[in-house]
This record gives sequence, structure tokens and C-alpha cells, in this order.
Amino acid sequence: MAYIYPAPGTAAKQVTLSITDSAAGLSGSLSVAALQDVTINASNDVFTWTQLDSASKQNIATTATNSLAMNLVLDKDSFFGTDDGAYASSTTVAGAGIFGMSNLKTNVAFSLYMGDESDGTEGVTITGNGYITGLAPTVSADSPVWVSPITITVDGDYTVDDTATP
Repeated sequence: MAYIYPAPGTAAKQVTLSITDSAAGLSGSLSVAALQDVTINASNDVFTWTQLDSASKQNIATTATNSLAMNLVLDKDSFFGTDDGAYASSTTVAGAGIFGMSNLKTNVAFSLYMGDESDGTEGVTITGNGYITGLAPTVSADSPVWVSPITITVDGDYTVDDTATP
């Protein structure tokens, strides 16, 4: 068996998320740091009906709803952008930041490297396009750093590459 393990803190084995603008309105890319957890959702919807000649319900799979959900510790530059919050006039993904791309409703291209199986040369990368939603930064006395959930609602299908390197 070849288990995928992200090996936190180990270069070339850790989970990484990279975001670009899929429409090329913003140039460059943003590497999202300080991920706490990541959930890859691939949920097929199911249409259910009953028939008078059957004691059981009938089901058929329909279209899927795909998304990436994660929590991250906020980094000022990656969350608010390097243009000091002036995301509306940003020309780069890093300038707009996660918050800016969400507010601008930017269709982003993402690449999520899931980690490695062994030595940093064989990992799985999931890519796709979608929209950044679900931002809700919080802070508390028990958690004295700002943390926010982030969801990328996928527009279409995932693509999987199991020979990728970060």
C-alpha cells in the first residue's frame, strides 16, 4: 500500500495550495500558507423517486457538487493581499489576496498538492477552477491568532495527477 501522508513541516511532502486567476485578469499566483486542515468534497447529488410497483425507493446519480474546504491561520499578505487592501485595483493575484479575490468574485484556478507517498517525488495533485467563498475570520482568548475557514466551490470537475511534485 502506498499511503499518502502530508508530513507537516517536511519540504516537498507537505500539503500546499496554489491559486491563480483562471481568466488571466490577475497575473501571477498565490501560495496559500498556514493550512490547518483540508477537506476535498466530491458529492454526487441523487434523484430519488418511488414507484407503485416497488416497495423500495429508486435512485439515480446526477451532477456532482465539488468543493475544497479548509481552515487557515491568517497571514496578512496572503489573506488581504500585498496591495494593502486595495484589491479592486490589484493587477496580481498576490496583490488582491484571498479576501480580494473572494470580493471580486474571481474564478480561480487552484492546485492542491496532497502530500507524498514516500520521498517527495510521488504525490497527488488535484486541480480545478472555482470561487472562493465562506471566509469568516475569528479570534478568541483560547485561540489568539486569526483563523478563517475558506471554501473553494468548484466550477466543473476535478483533475487528478498522481505523478506530481510540489
